[in-house]
Amino acid sequence: MFYYVLKYVLLGPLLRLFFRPRIEGLEHVPDTGAAIIAGNHLSFSDHFLMPAMLKRRITFLAKKEYFTGPGIKGRLTAAFFRSAGQIPVDRTGKEAGQAAIREGLGVLSKDELLGIYPEGTRSHDGRLYKGKVGVAVMALKAQVPVIPCAMIGTFEAQPPGKVIPNIHPVTIRFGEPLDFSRYAGMENEKAILRAVTDEIMYAILSLSEQEYVDQYAAVAKAEEAAAKAPTEKDRKFPRLPIS
Repeated sequence: MFYYVLKYVLLGPLLRLFFRPRIEGLEHVPDTGAAIIAGNHLSFSDHFLMPAMLKRRITFLAKKEYFTGPGIKGRLTAAFFRSAGQIPVDRTGKEAGQAAIREGLGVLSKDELLGIYPEGTRSHDGRLYKGKVGVAVMALKAQVPVIPCAMIGTFEAQPPGKVIPNIHPVTIRFGEPLDFSRYAGMENEKAILRAVTDEIMYAILSLSEQEYVDQYAAVAKAEEAAAKAPTEKDRKFPRLPIS
């Protein structure tokens, strides 16, 4: 119930007023039945803008940290995501990927829409990164179409670290559904999963026209952070050797 209050009364009208999002290809999203909407992930605002524009309810797999934050802000954030029907997913440990797949398949088994960001995390620089194969596993196991989606302008509206969004035009573009029925029963084949995932990412890339990086976003973030970390020479007061 709270999901629809957010969408039609509280949050949705505000998002339309401030961002005036332009929607393209909405006819590609089916009116009924299970489907995966796979999109690029540029901003925290993505979580709200796309669901607010869709006619149907969509459930996203959201990172567990949104549900476990400390203090009043953390509790409010957790309450918000739970009320909106989003599912927490632990992205650490060996079983993290399998847990996310189980949750996603549960949503699809109810003939609902599942939203997923194949990159696994937000882009820190506005580029599109290599997709993880979980989206392919779910598409093949559930035998559902994948609708590629591109969020355009949300990085400029709310880049990483920006709490209050800028007023910036946003376009949400949906592509034609991708049918992977030809790979039915092959969800355990690594080469097939990689091929399906790459096809999905190419469809997103065609819609978003971003620069593509053939590397996982999390790896790129870690490498960039390591490169920026101060070295021993950079320290104002170098550490003294311990005798």
